[in-house]
Amino acid sequence: MPLYECTFISRQDLSRADVTRLTEQFGQVLAEKGGKIVKNEYWGLRPLAYDINKNRRGHYNLLGIDASADALKEMERVMGLNEEVVRSLTVRVEAIEEAPSALLRAERTEVDAA
Repeated sequence: MPLYECTFISRQDLSRADVTRLTEQFGQVLAEKGGKIVKNEYWGLRPLAYDINKNRRGHYNLLGIDASADALKEMERVMGLNEEVVRSLTVRVEAIEEAPSALLRAERTEVDAA
């Protein structure tokens, strides 16, 4: 099956448990159509470049997805209908890196330097 990376931003007033529940919901939608989440990274509560629907910050998540186009389309439809998701972007990739993303590596380097 094709591989995808999906980054989504959820509202700032959600708890970490709510964000986890949201990710599990998207995983269930994929599983119903034969897909799965291979990688799940939580990037934390980060500031947005500009206000979106009165949100100044958002919970960032990166999902590595192994799913058919139909499963991905259904997940994106569910994301679009969910009021807790502020923005999302999905791109097709050749391979999903097992190592942490560049953002997490940069944060760890900053912590180690301090």
